[in-house]
Amino acid sequence: MTSAGRRILAAAEELFYNRGITAVGVDLIAEHSGVTKRTLYNQFGSKDHLVAACLTERDQRWRSLVREAVDAAGTPAAAVTAPFEALRIWSETNTRGCAFINALAELPDLSHPAHRVATNQKLWLLNLFEELAAAAGCSHPAALATRLLVLHEGALAMQPLSLDCLPQSTELARSLVRADMSPSGR
Repeated sequence: MTSAGRRILAAAEELFYNRGITAVGVDLIAEHSGVTKRTLYNQFGSKDHLVAACLTERDQRWRSLVREAVDAAGTPAAAVTAPFEALRIWSETNTRGCAFINALAELPDLSHPAHRVATNQKLWLLNLFEELAAAAGCSHPAALATRLLVLHEGALAMQPLSLDCLPQSTELARSLVRADMSPSGR
């Protein structure tokens, strides 16, 4: 990607996250990135593809942070809840909730390229929870993964309300993992 493309992507991501996807037009993105609309369209083809590219970049950063948290976990059980630690770190600089949930709310058309990116991000996290739960020896990894995803996403969705549910959500996630690993949970 050209330097102009990187500037467009950075400006668009910030604007979409802070103002909303549908509230931001290509004129504003071009202005904030210091390029012409023609350059924007030459780089991305359309606003829809630009939104998808922004979410793809964000998803790559998120997945990298989650993988670092998983790798840093001391035990397989701790690895299962590592995405909650990644969320704590991520939330320090991303205070408007989840860009993917926001995108899904703003872009209900299933064929929209950004809708697919946001959906795939959530499915990836669900699958990761299940893989980690299975590796930790949990009795019901699929069911546990669903519970952990709901808990994770709920904490994230509450973020804009400044209720700070993450510490309690993280502890609840740990207790769910412990219960699923205990003999009575099997």
